[in-house]
Amino acid sequence: MKKAIVLGATGGMGYALVKELSNRGIQVTAFARKEEKLSRFFNDESQVTIARGDAFSITELESAVNDHDIIFHAINLPYAAWETKLPVLTKNIIASAQGHDAKLVIVDNIYSYGRNPGKKVTETTPKSPHTKKGKIRLEMEKLYEQSKVPYVVAHFPDFYGPHVEGSILGFTLNKAIQHKKAQYVGDQSLAREHIYTPDGAKALVELALNDDAYGQRWNIPATDTITGEEIIQIVRDLTKYEKKVSTVTKNMLRFVGLFDKQMREFIELQYLYEDPVILSGEKYEKIIGPLPKTPYVEGIKRTIASMN
Repeated sequence: MKKAIVLGATGGMGYALVKELSNRGIQVTAFARKEEKLSRFFNDESQVTIARGDAFSITELESAVNDHDIIFHAINLPYAAWETKLPVLTKNIIASAQGHDAKLVIVDNIYSYGRNPGKKVTETTPKSPHTKKGKIRLEMEKLYEQSKVPYVVAHFPDFYGPHVEGSILGFTLNKAIQHKKAQYVGDQSLAREHIYTPDGAKALVELALNDDAYGQRWNIPATDTITGEEIIQIVRDLTKYEKKVSTVTKNMLRFVGLFDKQMREFIELQYLYEDPVILSGEKYEKIIGPLPKTPYVEGIKRTIASMN
């Protein structure tokens, strides 16, 4: 990899990818819409070139992608925009990769797998999405496959880490560090996965550097599963937070959804917080090597530090 571009560089995973590439001495272009945020995040990075632009403009995207050999796609759209805008964005990115003979590395979620199959999900687990969002993500995967562009699709669980906005874990942390009344989405006794974005970025860059990884899907799991109760105790130990943490139920989400479009779109994903889908990293560890695994205590500590 001589030169990479990260689309969505100011998002949580995009930011982590830019930092990881830069730390490895790889020339990287950070591409996003907001120049102020790009400058604040990356002005002091000698390996990073800032490129403000809109990926929905094929002209701006093609100009930014020119002379890069790998495109990291980490753009995250609001749920309500997926049906109409995600196909347009995907086709623009594919066209840019085709036009510049670039490889494509895609940050994806677990929605296309559908419900929990009863065991850890591997890359050979049949994909049976039952939600609108899961079906859309599966259609995007098919576009990558049909494009003939060398691609890596990486499936991740929920993110947390520096500059991650809108995450389930961040929702709880943000209130706790302000010593306000905090809430946790879903059953607090249920074990789920949350991946620390710098870990995810390290694993994804390793895949991008391996020519044999292309043309495949990869699962990148978290350090381990963890319950909401365990997370809350870690937060209490780190911040001296003493207030009760209430549980956000499906009925509460339905009510809030009457007034909040984004929250209304989130309701169909509640199955993940009732019977979690857990990823297997067996394929990655067999072919690529050990997965980066920052302990939750350390990851949450660093995340809180970035929020202060």
